[in-house]
Amino acid sequence: MHRAARAEDWLHDVRERYARNRGYRPIIIPYAGYGTTERVRILCRVLLAKPVDPESQAKQPRRRTDGRDSGIRGWRSFTSVPVNDVTVTIEIGGGTHRVQADRGGVVDTVVEARLAPGWHVARLHTDDSAPVEAPLFIVAPAVRLGIISDVDDTVMVTTLPRPLLAAWNTFVLDEHARVPTPGMAVFLDRLVAAHEGAPVIYLSTGAWNVAPTLTRFLSRNMYPAGALLLTDWGPTHDRWFRSGRDHKRANLRRLAQEFPDIRWILIGDDGQHDEAIYSEFQRDFPASVAAVAIRRLSPSEAVLAGGRSRDAAQARPGAPWVYGPDGSSLADQLAEHDLF
Repeated sequence: MHRAARAEDWLHDVRERYARNRGYRPIIIPYAGYGTTERVRILCRVLLAKPVDPESQAKQPRRRTDGRDSGIRGWRSFTSVPVNDVTVTIEIGGGTHRVQADRGGVVDTVVEARLAPGWHVARLHTDDSAPVEAPLFIVAPAVRLGIISDVDDTVMVTTLPRPLLAAWNTFVLDEHARVPTPGMAVFLDRLVAAHEGAPVIYLSTGAWNVAPTLTRFLSRNMYPAGALLLTDWGPTHDRWFRSGRDHKRANLRRLAQEFPDIRWILIGDDGQHDEAIYSEFQRDFPASVAAVAIRRLSPSEAVLAGGRSRDAAQARPGAPWVYGPDGSSLADQLAEHDLF
């Protein structure tokens, strides 16, 4: 294991012992998952949190248990203590499964469950935590089209230099001040309406810590509900930091393998590496791409993003590539290709 990972594990152990001595208890932060009618992908994270006084809790509005209100917000989501290697019990479809969280407290696992298409919930708990519900979207076997979208500068306008983006969004900016990309919510909603039962996946290089905030942002701005596929920041077993590009590539390949009959509309922007990543995916899985829609950043947004992507991207036969400054423009162009 990389020495940075060993140091991180040591720090987590120290902080966990200290937090437990102060009476902190495990809580589960559930994330939206997805699956087929035979198996589902469950996503959540286990953290230590300060117990809530029952009397003060009774005076507060009831908290949601679907991951949109975890009780840990903003910078606290990054300073909260993850629980290493804890066992999480999953109850779904009449079955019970026990799985281990990873060294960062994250559970990303697939379990067998026979469920009808549509939205369901999985009940999650540890031996000493309260149960919570994780929403799951089950894709019908007949569905042939899905939607994968980037987040920053695609569904959410950031207008910040990339090196400051994560810090600002996490530690400074109030979630109600985040700005949706013009027309993008309507664009995605129209796609979902035109293709009944289409799964929606929000694939981002952001950390799992901000998942509840992103979920609330998407819901408040009328984006269609879908699974978030984020990553866990920090060192891995063999490197100092995780690769956001590798995270996106790996999840795209996984989705192509999990849903071999689905063709995906890939949505991103030209300020990061989306064009190159989508081009590589289309090269390797040509039958899995229905179209690529790239939002062009404005000149000021491109400057703050560090310029437009310089990676080699190549549109390939079989799926159209469209470019536009907003959701309306992208929708009009996809309509010309009979995708609405």
